Amino acid sequence: MSILSILDTLFLGPLKLVFEIIFIVTNQIVNHPGISIIILSLAMNILVLPLYRRADAMQEEARDKEAKIADGVAHIKKVFSGDERMMMLQAYYRQNNYKPTDSLGGAVSLLLQVPFFMAAYQFLSNASILNGVSFGPINDLGAPDGLIVIGGIAINALPIIMTLVNVISSAIYLKGFPIKTKIQLYGMALFFLVFLYTSPSGLVFYWTLNNIFSLVKTIFYKLKNPKKVLAILLSVLGLAFLVFGLFIYNTDFIKRKLLVVAIGVMMQIPLIVRIATPHIKPRVKKPFENAKLGHFISGALLLTVLIGVLIPSTYIAASPQEYVNIAYFHNPVNYILQSLLLAAGTFLVWLGVFYWLASPKGKVIFIRFIWILCCVMVINYMFFGTNLGIISSELKYDSIMTFGASELVLNLFVIVIATVAVYFISTKFPRVCSAAILTLTLALGVMTGTNIVTINKSVNELTKDSYVLGEPAFELTNKGQNVIVLMLDRAAGEYIPYIFNEKPELKEQFSGFTHYDNVISFGAATRFSVPSLYGGYEYTPVEMNKRDDELLVDKHNEALKVMPALFDKNGYKVSVCNPPYANYQWIPDMSIYDDYPDINTITTDVMYKDVTRQQQVIKNNYRNFFCFSVMKSMPVFLQPTIYDDGNYNRMKEDNESTGVQIVKDSLHAEGINWRFQSNYEVLKNMPDITKITSAPTNTMLSMMCEITHAPTLLQMPDYVPSNSVDNTKYVSDNGGQLTLNGKTIKLETQDQITHYHVNMATMIQLGNWFDYLRESGVYDNTRIILVSDHSWPLFSIDDMIMGEQNEMLKNTEAYYPLLMVKDFGAKEFSSSSEFMTLADVPTLATDDLIDNPKNPFTGIAINDDEKKAHEQYVFVAWDGVATDGNTFHADKWASVSNDMRNPKNWTFYDGKYILKEHKIEN
Repeated sequence: MSILSILDTLFLGPLKLVFEIIFIVTNQIVNHPGISIIILSLAMNILVLPLYRRADAMQEEARDKEAKIADGVAHIKKVFSGDERMMMLQAYYRQNNYKPTDSLGGAVSLLLQVPFFMAAYQFLSNASILNGVSFGPINDLGAPDGLIVIGGIAINALPIIMTLVNVISSAIYLKGFPIKTKIQLYGMALFFLVFLYTSPSGLVFYWTLNNIFSLVKTIFYKLKNPKKVLAILLSVLGLAFLVFGLFIYNTDFIKRKLLVVAIGVMMQIPLIVRIATPHIKPRVKKPFENAKLGHFISGALLLTVLIGVLIPSTYIAASPQEYVNIAYFHNPVNYILQSLLLAAGTFLVWLGVFYWLASPKGKVIFIRFIWILCCVMVINYMFFGTNLGIISSELKYDSIMTFGASELVLNLFVIVIATVAVYFISTKFPRVCSAAILTLTLALGVMTGTNIVTINKSVNELTKDSYVLGEPAFELTNKGQNVIVLMLDRAAGEYIPYIFNEKPELKEQFSGFTHYDNVISFGAATRFSVPSLYGGYEYTPVEMNKRDDELLVDKHNEALKVMPALFDKNGYKVSVCNPPYANYQWIPDMSIYDDYPDINTITTDVMYKDVTRQQQVIKNNYRNFFCFSVMKSMPVFLQPTIYDDGNYNRMKEDNESTGVQIVKDSLHAEGINWRFQSNYEVLKNMPDITKITSAPTNTMLSMMCEITHAPTLLQMPDYVPSNSVDNTKYVSDNGGQLTLNGKTIKLETQDQITHYHVNMATMIQLGNWFDYLRESGVYDNTRIILVSDHSWPLFSIDDMIMGEQNEMLKNTEAYYPLLMVKDFGAKEFSSSSEFMTLADVPTLATDDLIDNPKNPFTGIAINDDEKKAHEQYVFVAWDGVATDGNTFHADKWASVSNDMRNPKNWTFYDGKYILKEHKIEN
């Protein structure tokens, strides 16, 4: 990051962000960029009006001071010369309480225009949304207007109109001003004419509106009672907003309608205040300690640390490697740095400008405001909006952001109480308040430092040796035997019968497979369930707890190596692709297989890389982490508006894929979910990855794919990704619910529908691969196990919901994984209700292939005896919690046997337990 980019982010970044958010939110309401520019200009001018009013006052003060001493200065310069003149001038300035730097006050208004102009220029010059949009006589807001054509030569009229308005405004404003000031303003008008002459008309239109606003403001200053007139005009404009919002504006988005109405209501406030003020007896209050700059800095610093670094670092530190693409390496600490610059620019620089230009009384109010803001934002972040689900590396939650009425009311109540409390303390005990804020800032800084250390440690583990890449393909033989264990992360076993019923052709493609519909996982998250899937019954949570002198990560790695090492030892050519959470790293650490040089290790993240997409993700995250932090610290009723379905009110560029899908409703979505897309491409290209050989060597493939872990709305009936999904006709023709044998699964919520779609897409692509295997002569001599590590509480099957809606871990769907097995030479597709667990996979894989298979690390036989010996205990917790490094411990466990689909067979245990035996003693 260069010095220029740092300065640009610090000083212009917050302004460009404000421009973009106001424009996008407005355009979502009015749905026309031209009208949005008008509202943007109005909003920005109202926002900075206090700045310009104070700047104009400072300019007038500076002019009055200069006029007062002008005669004396002229006399001294006429009479004295050299050092004597300098000494006399300094003495004269001191006598009149004047400093030469006071003359800068006259340039404040001019200086303020520069960053606002630069921000507007950068934003509107590159706004692709303006391209090709006409507005009134302007044919294209994204190009020079060319409104006047003389002799075949196009003349841009908007810059000329802009300059005329500017000159008229300056002429009215400059009446009685010194020639020096006039030269400055007229010179600026000429500069803007030349500089903007060939600029996009949308930008020139915006700046023309700014000049018109300046002209209106200048005329207002000449009125006898400008504040009263302004209050009346705002009220009239607000009434127009109210009428539009209540009776004219037609939209399905009630929040947008409420926003228009809210703006109309707020615009009535100035008039109401003016009417009510004469009837309110003023109370004289003593400002605390005359407003100290240090008090303002303490609050601004806390907000900078909270928004700029603590919140981003906390979320990244939870899973640092999720924010890294090894094919296009980028350290996520850079996101924190960018967020810090935006936060510092917002709270220290621009709030600092507002504070500096405020009157003494205004400074007191400003300090109280910023201290209240500190308290409210910390409370919102720490205590509200904490159960929104899993968030992706693109800062999009896996479900729709909604809040219950109770949380909304409680949040507003707490905000009111906190506001009153901070106002009282800041009035009576300002030093205590300042000290408390500084202490909290220090604590947040320490927490941030810890997070950054965690992030760097995790990212530094991603050295080249951590993901040594083999040949980007694996071999299957048409002479020997092949064993494939394909884990589909979070695939839902409950959906399989309905998927095959909707697409009967899949049964032919999956001929020979048996679908097990009575299966459990040993947890609802990868780290709890994967070890048993790969290592067998020695690696259930209970059994791993018995080895309490060993690290969980070491036991996890050992489990991942059981089947590959066993097949390797027995002469199979083994390939391992994407071993899940190897070495407890998001990007699998292939070095765990270093002791097995003959094992081919593959990482599909490198095989299917999209540099353009990754660059766009990085660019988006640079902006969105700051917006995300602001969102998390706002009142919960504002959070969905700021979140904007994961887009954070960002302007999308032409032909740009953000990597995030915006699901509008159950039938419509925009954009591509790139986590899904990258895994979809892997399955789609399995024939290219698969090398068919005629070598007599047997092969074994252990592979993981995350396609089913990226719920996405797909285009029906083919269930393919699309930039614009519209399933209205298909659902209308075929119905939205799925019924089989008299039982209907719910496909109503976004979670239910998108999970069904990605499971369907997975089966379709696997079916295509199986057709390829048939054509290549390797299908019949291949044993294939399709399995997931766990499922998800989808609330699609009522019988499996044992708790309340918020008790997701008591929804036994979460422990209902996919398990489908095709043995050598099998021909018919079938179903089985035999009770199975994930720990049966090693037994299924080695059956009749390896005599008396034993765990190569413990020497214990691999079989399913443990399944029949006792009830099976499931670890009821989310990933990343409830471990001490060596054992699993949680607030809840569950036990089940025989038929997991029967709620009566489940028992949930409350209390803190560390199970090391297959029983719970109360």
